Amino acid sequence: MTGSDGLRVLIAPDCYGDSLTAVEAAQAIADGWRKSRPDDVLTLAPQSDGGPGFVDVLAGRFGERRTLRVSGPLTTEVDADWVFIDGEPPTAYIECAQACGLALLGGPPTVETALAAHSRGVGELIAAALDAGARRIVVGLGGSSCTDGGRGMIEALGGLTEARARLADVELIAATDVEHPLLGPMGAARVFGPQKGADPDTVDVLERRLTAWAEKLDAAAGRPVSQGRGAGAAGGLGAGLLALGGRRESGATIIAEHTHLADDVARADLVITGEGRFDDQSLHGKVVSALAGEARGTPVLVLAGQVTLDDAALQEAGITAAHAIADHAGSVQLAMDDAANQLSGLAQVTADELGNSGATRYR
Repeated sequence: MTGSDGLRVLIAPDCYGDSLTAVEAAQAIADGWRKSRPDDVLTLAPQSDGGPGFVDVLAGRFGERRTLRVSGPLTTEVDADWVFIDGEPPTAYIECAQACGLALLGGPPTVETALAAHSRGVGELIAAALDAGARRIVVGLGGSSCTDGGRGMIEALGGLTEARARLADVELIAATDVEHPLLGPMGAARVFGPQKGADPDTVDVLERRLTAWAEKLDAAAGRPVSQGRGAGAAGGLGAGLLALGGRRESGATIIAEHTHLADDVARADLVITGEGRFDDQSLHGKVVSALAGEARGTPVLVLAGQVTLDDAALQEAGITAAHAIADHAGSVQLAMDDAANQLSGLAQVTADELGNSGATRYR
């Protein structure tokens, strides 16, 4: 406790879909909270599970952002940010959404973009990291527009044989909390293809492409990497990275470890986190569940776009309470269209409800 009135409050949200980045969300929560409880000491520690915002979160902590012009997911080049830290070992953090994200399509995804989108820019970022001397490369997976199994990425690195040789002495990590395999009913095309504009016929085409590509990936790796956990992440980029000698790690855990989240949680009297949709998937390796596990008795509040879990599920997960922006705004549409203001307003109302009792209200 900071004093008779002030709490140490850790604000550590994930992104809120396409509405707010984790950095923007943390600031919105802080702005609203301060209006009601100005004496609280706020620590902003935006988080990520490897998807969009991965680089922003790391750059905000380390300040080592670099920008490279790379191939976008279609025909236009894009400016992609990445982070390089000249430590031991020299480490590069890459976010696939910076090079092949849905937001880079220039409009809503379609059947045509689902078929055409590729991951070549991710390979160009990896090549830049190698040129910079990186001995560890962490690739955040999520939010991609492509379903090419990492083929574009590998071709940009010179093909399977050359890419494996270039990365042979590099620690390569696929940062994702998606556990899907590359193929089948739970694979990249069938689960995520429709989100990227694919209709049923297009999903079948993508599945056939991935099946043929999987044979080459498995042969190059000497093991069935296409069946591995996370192989289907980011349109199969996970499988491509595994075939190049990489391994999968939880994106949320990587961010938590590399930004020293445990230290922030240990100092907090109250933890506030959130994401776009707080549902059952949130409790399986996502940012919210990771924070709840780390808190160990410290109250954890969730401010999410929508909340679908009941009180029993919250209690079992170690979540003290969860509030929805949609309920505060009065509609899902307003919650999305005016996300920052509505999240700030929800934070202010939640802080108001604490009154003078502070975190003891939740104990």
